[in-house]
Amino acid sequence: MAASAAPIQVQERLQLTAIGIQPENITFKNVTLESEKYIAIRETGTLVIVDMSQPQAPARRQISADSAIMAPDRKVIALKAVTPGTPGDNIQVFNLDTKTKLKAYQMPETVEYWKWTSPSRLGLVTATSVYHWEVEGASDPVKVFDRTPNLSGAQIISYRVSPDSKWSVLIGITAGAPERPALAKGFMQLYSAEQQKSQPLEAHAASFAKVKFSGRDAESLVIAFAQKTLKDGQIISKLHVIELGTAAGGTVKKQAELFFPAEFADDFPVSLQVSTKYGLIYVVTKLGLLFVYDLETATAVYRNRISPDPIFIATGSDTTGGFYAITRRGQVVLGTVNEATIVPFVSQQLNNLDLALALAKRASLPGAEALIGQQFEKLWAAGQYKEAAECAAESPQGLLRTPQVLERLRAVPPVAGQKPPILVYLGVLLQKGQLNQAESTELGRLVLSQNKKELLVNWYKEGKLTPSEELGDLVSQAGDKEMAQNMYQSAGATGKVIGILAEKGDVDALVAYTGQTGQKLDYMYMLQSMLMTNPTGAVALAKMGIKQTPPPFDINTVADLFLQRNMVREATAFLLEALAGDKPEHAALQTKLLDINLVTNPQVADAILANGTLTHYDRPRIAQLCEKGGLYMRALQHYSDLPDIKRVLANTHAIDPAALVEFFGTLSKEWALECMKELLLTNPEANMQLVVNVAREYTDQLGADNIVALLESADSYPGVYMYLGSRMATSTDPEEHYKYIEAAARTGQVKEVERMTRESEHMPAERVKAFLMEAKLPDARPLINVCDRYDMVGDMATYLYANNMLRYIEGYVQKVSPGKTPQVVGALLDAEATEEFLNNLILSVRSLLPVEALVEEVEKRHRLKLLSPFLEHLINEGSQDPHVHNALGKVIIDANNNPEHFLTTNPYYDSLTVGKYAEKRDPNMACMAYKRGNCDDALVECTNKNSMYKLQARYIVERADMDLWLRVLEPDNPNRKSLVDQVIGTALPESRSPDQVSVTVKAFMARELQSELIELLEKIVLQNSAFSNNANLQNLLILTAIKADASKVKDLVNRLDNFDGPAVAEKAIEYGLHEEAFEIYKKFDKKVSAVKVLLVNMNDLGRASDYATKVDEASVWSELAHAQLAAGDVADAIGSYLRAGDSSNYAAVTEKAKSGAVYGDLVKYLLMVRKKQKEPRVDTELVYAYAKVDQLEPLQEFINGTHQANLQACGDRCFDEGMYDAARILFQHLPNYARLASTLVKLGRHQEAVDAARKANSPRIWKEIMFACVDGGEFRLAQLCGLSIIVNADELDEVSEYYQSKGHFSQLIDLLENGIGLERAHMGIFTELGIVYGRYRPEKLMEHLKLFTARINIPRLIRMADEQQLWKELTFLYGAYDEYDNAATCMMQHSSVAWEHVQFKDVAVKVSGTDILYRALDFYLAEHPDLLVDLLGVLQARVDHAKVVDIFSRRGHLPLIKEYLVTAQKSNVQAVNDALNNLLIEEEDYAALKNSINTYDNFDQLGLAAKLEKHELLEFRRTSALLYKKNLKWTKAVDLAKADQLFKDAMETTAQSGDEALAADLLKYFIENKLNECFAASLYTCYELLRPDAVLELAWTHGLTDFAMPYLIQTVKEYTGKVDDLLAARKDNEAAKDAETKKVQAQEAQRNAYATLMPLALPSAPQQGAPGYSGGF
Repeated sequence: MAASAAPIQVQERLQLTAIGIQPENITFKNVTLESEKYIAIRETGTLVIVDMSQPQAPARRQISADSAIMAPDRKVIALKAVTPGTPGDNIQVFNLDTKTKLKAYQMPETVEYWKWTSPSRLGLVTATSVYHWEVEGASDPVKVFDRTPNLSGAQIISYRVSPDSKWSVLIGITAGAPERPALAKGFMQLYSAEQQKSQPLEAHAASFAKVKFSGRDAESLVIAFAQKTLKDGQIISKLHVIELGTAAGGTVKKQAELFFPAEFADDFPVSLQVSTKYGLIYVVTKLGLLFVYDLETATAVYRNRISPDPIFIATGSDTTGGFYAITRRGQVVLGTVNEATIVPFVSQQLNNLDLALALAKRASLPGAEALIGQQFEKLWAAGQYKEAAECAAESPQGLLRTPQVLERLRAVPPVAGQKPPILVYLGVLLQKGQLNQAESTELGRLVLSQNKKELLVNWYKEGKLTPSEELGDLVSQAGDKEMAQNMYQSAGATGKVIGILAEKGDVDALVAYTGQTGQKLDYMYMLQSMLMTNPTGAVALAKMGIKQTPPPFDINTVADLFLQRNMVREATAFLLEALAGDKPEHAALQTKLLDINLVTNPQVADAILANGTLTHYDRPRIAQLCEKGGLYMRALQHYSDLPDIKRVLANTHAIDPAALVEFFGTLSKEWALECMKELLLTNPEANMQLVVNVAREYTDQLGADNIVALLESADSYPGVYMYLGSRMATSTDPEEHYKYIEAAARTGQVKEVERMTRESEHMPAERVKAFLMEAKLPDARPLINVCDRYDMVGDMATYLYANNMLRYIEGYVQKVSPGKTPQVVGALLDAEATEEFLNNLILSVRSLLPVEALVEEVEKRHRLKLLSPFLEHLINEGSQDPHVHNALGKVIIDANNNPEHFLTTNPYYDSLTVGKYAEKRDPNMACMAYKRGNCDDALVECTNKNSMYKLQARYIVERADMDLWLRVLEPDNPNRKSLVDQVIGTALPESRSPDQVSVTVKAFMARELQSELIELLEKIVLQNSAFSNNANLQNLLILTAIKADASKVKDLVNRLDNFDGPAVAEKAIEYGLHEEAFEIYKKFDKKVSAVKVLLVNMNDLGRASDYATKVDEASVWSELAHAQLAAGDVADAIGSYLRAGDSSNYAAVTEKAKSGAVYGDLVKYLLMVRKKQKEPRVDTELVYAYAKVDQLEPLQEFINGTHQANLQACGDRCFDEGMYDAARILFQHLPNYARLASTLVKLGRHQEAVDAARKANSPRIWKEIMFACVDGGEFRLAQLCGLSIIVNADELDEVSEYYQSKGHFSQLIDLLENGIGLERAHMGIFTELGIVYGRYRPEKLMEHLKLFTARINIPRLIRMADEQQLWKELTFLYGAYDEYDNAATCMMQHSSVAWEHVQFKDVAVKVSGTDILYRALDFYLAEHPDLLVDLLGVLQARVDHAKVVDIFSRRGHLPLIKEYLVTAQKSNVQAVNDALNNLLIEEEDYAALKNSINTYDNFDQLGLAAKLEKHELLEFRRTSALLYKKNLKWTKAVDLAKADQLFKDAMETTAQSGDEALAADLLKYFIENKLNECFAASLYTCYELLRPDAVLELAWTHGLTDFAMPYLIQTVKEYTGKVDDLLAARKDNEAAKDAETKKVQAQEAQRNAYATLMPLALPSAPQQGAPGYSGGF
């Protein structure tokens, strides 16, 4: 069958490999297809999103995820990935348009399969369960059901949810049976949410759908599934369609065979899609077969193979009614129904007429015309009108929906108990869709005849009816004007729309509608008509008119129309709208608006002024009116002279204070101060607060000092107080604080004064103190605060004492500041206060009093004795305060009252203080105090001053304090000799304390008193004393001799035995006494130390060697070996080390041997060391030594054995020193292929180096070998290396630069071309290849760019293309990088190479700068004028039409763009209209010109009219008259018509003008020119504008009575009718009055009749039990 005749068309929509998708990524795991809109392909580190509306421009994003699926209807993507260390999958949902994360969740389980089950819900399938997750809201995934056992271990390939979310189906496949392993098994789990039950089935693909079965009124939910199973060796392939749920008449179940050809025996379904548009089922198999079945009947329709490649995924296409599928080769195919052939195919090829007819009806398909016509006629002939009506309504493509069929159905008489066929027909159509005009009108007639308008309204709102003028008439007659108007508008019945709007009085809608339809309104006529009946509508109409440019009427005239009828409110509303632009030319109107409102309603004027929208009115005039109207605030705002402002300010009682304060902000500093002064002078009490408020608000402008001066000048201290009170919280000006305190004091605000003096941080304390003392306030607390805070307590105390305010003094020291009592006492002493008062004052404070300061103050005045009672009182209370006891001690010393007892027994006084006080009186008492308190310096100073050295020596020895010793033994101490003599002669011999001796000796040593120390020690050690055998003293004696007298050392060594020999020997060595040290070591048997003295200190190797041979100890040999090694005698040193068996210094020996190249001896030594120490370094050095002596066989034998050598380090050393053979052995043994490769390169063995590098797989090694191969001309090996390097982006540039530096361009291109085919090929390779192409093979660059646009670094290639001047390629790159401005500029600048029209248009619509667009127009005008209109067509929405017109006008090429001007005229831009109109005039196309000016009114109409007025063609002059008429220039229009003898136009224009004078002039013109017929015609045309008496007079005087007679007859008839109507109305009024009079008389008579029946009095209340009324009245 030819493809064009096939019922199903399959076409390729996209080839994934063509857009850069690698074949290995086109798999079920990497590709997702959730809908027809998007395909998502996951590559390594990249996610490719293909928008099927733009498939050739895929979006690539750097996203690493295990899976990605796009939402079916919007750019929302769901990503799934595994987080290291966290079980399960992390799922995130992003909106790609807004670039925001919508939701995220960490699933505790691994998600095996997932799918969008709706636009806002994800289905997640784990190993055990199925979850649903709503991506909108804050909910977490919710488990829906558990998987059935039949799906255990299966690969899930599909999951679907029914439209009502009540059913779900899960599909999985497993490996086939052993006898048919290629035929995968399919399993299905059907789950009911309502029943919460699952049913396991066998199926490979399934889908839910809704279908309306024949004989059913409602749709049913079905599941369709395809299965292919192996049962008892037989393959069963079936399609099932099963109704879900319960239904009347039983559940529908249908099935059909799926016939697989023999060569597709192992093929199986992979996807099942249902087309709701056509009611078909598409079953797609793995090997590319397509089965098509009818959904309702499960009838086979078509089968064919649609792809030679396997298909692994498919989805439905709602827009086409088909499906999309993707093959393993990357082909994306779209299968759709061939609407032109499917019905003929089913009817002819399948011979299934019922199915063909059902398909045609279901989807309105062609091909069943004959069948449907025959069926209709058959039913009609059988009298089955109802069925015939249904057949006609359901006819495909509306074949039978004709007026003829409608008429036939309407003519059928109704049958009792049944719906008329016409209603059946229309009812079926209502269910299917929209009715046409004839059907809608007929339905409207039927429904309205039954008074069921609501049904008609609902159908119309639902879009079921097609509006028409006839239907609108029906609805209007039914009384629904709104709906009728809507229908008229939709049907284009302009006249009837205007009629309804005028009838409703809806001016806004009327003006809007006429504006849309291009009709003009006679505003003045309509305004005059509406003023009496609908003033509000008149205002609205006037407002609408004023919005036109220019307005169709004079603003002042319209305002006067309102004011003539005393419609001030309406006039105000109109003028506010008219003056909204605040134009200078409207100054008079603004004044008028404000004037009328200030006179009639000042509040409205105030509101207008408050808006601030009017600024050009007569301000002095308005100011006066505001003042007269009581709007004083507005008057102030408008007056500009200071006297006027002062006058108005007298009315502050009638002005809002807040507004007045704001007004002061508009005045200059000088005027504001003048006005404030005026307020204070006129009414200071009432205006005080106002002035203060103004001052507070504008302090920064007026200056605080000016304000205060103003208030003080008015003697307004309350004002100063109020003003400055608001500034105290923030002010830091001392003057302001002072003024505020002063004002508060003068206004009696003592509490505020007290607060300020207590809290203010900025007041000038001295001035405040002076003011307070001068003010003599009754409350002294403010003064106390100031003096206390600023340490002026003395002045305060003096002032208070002098003013006899003793209680404030007591209160201050007791409660405020007890710590300052000493200052108060001092001041009172100076003021000669009584001792009694002072004692009482001091005692009242007691323990709170700072005694030290008090004593100081009293002591300065020599009145210490005054404090005796106070001090004794404190001591009696148990005070241990040192200051108390100090004071008492001073009193006792002065009184000489047994001071020794006090000094030795009192534990609380300060020894230094009391000692200093006593020193001038008695030094011994001072020393007693100093000794008691360990006052060392004071005691030393006192004893030195008084030559008391013995006392000083004894004190210092007893103190045993090293610091004290060091101070007194200072070299510059003149008293040191006297002190030392007393220590040696008296103090130390008297001591029996070792510590005291030790400290003394140390002090002598510290001060280097060597001779004195020797003298001291000999006296203690050599003489029989308690310290003779003291080891420390013996050591000290010898050491001191070493330092001070070396000649005594040997004698002392021989005489003394109890000293530390090694320590003393070391000290002897330190002082160069080597022989003495050697003797000491020998005396104490320290052999090693002795030999060290010989080696180190005496540097005598021979004597040391003899000594070593004599003692023959290993330790001595070791020391000798160390010395020999240090002396450079490596061979002897190694011999000594071998005799000592010492391996401890192997590192140094090794280094010395290497530096001396003694590798033979080093091998022997290291072998000895290796026996004693298992150190890696030993083995490493031994390997290196073997290499150095070129003993490769022992080396090989050694490394093959057990060792700890660092072969890597050895190999590196050998390599660095050029021992490549040894290095090769070591690297090969490790193995270290990287270093081995480098070594082989050095040996020139390149092939072996490549093999080693392949095992090493290191970029550095690959580079090294590649560079060597390039240098050696081994390009094949170099390419092998290079392919392994360039996959690392960081190494690519170095490789490329190396090749280029060597001039191997072709080899570099070969390398990169091979590199882009690698699996790990990255963007850098594609980019570098493009750069190399551009430099050396530019002819191949464009193809490369087009193939790999998405995989190159465009900015780098842009720079390269610009450098190489590859303009065409540069343009392409700019476009790919969205730099459309640069692309357009490049094409224009290099048009000969880079420009291409289609590409330029695509770029031009995307540029961001409009200046480029206008440059493009110049470019096209210069180079491609024939394509200019085409360019303007795509740029129309982006350019400024006026600017385009200006450009081409200045260049004189407007005719070139006429087509563009016609298109752009829809925007109604004046420049476009003017230009096009001028072109039409030049072309003499009057019809097009008239259409232009009627359709678009934004042009200089009067200018165009004047231009056309003198045109040689009549039609253009008529157009001029039309323009004058549109602009209400009636006289001009009529004159033009008369000049061209267009008398009909003249009469119609006059009638439209409404001008009686113009009509009279026209009559006179006709009479003067003997145009009698025109005279008669104008009487009817201008009937409303002519006065009958004037017409009769003209006709009689000019003999035209016969011509005027018809007009006069009509006039007489009209007036007669009006008189008759008046008479009839008068008669009716008189009759009504008579009836009313009679009615009043009858009512009066009735009242009189009832009045006579009323009793004169009410009856008395009935007695209890007596008959009477049962209740009250």
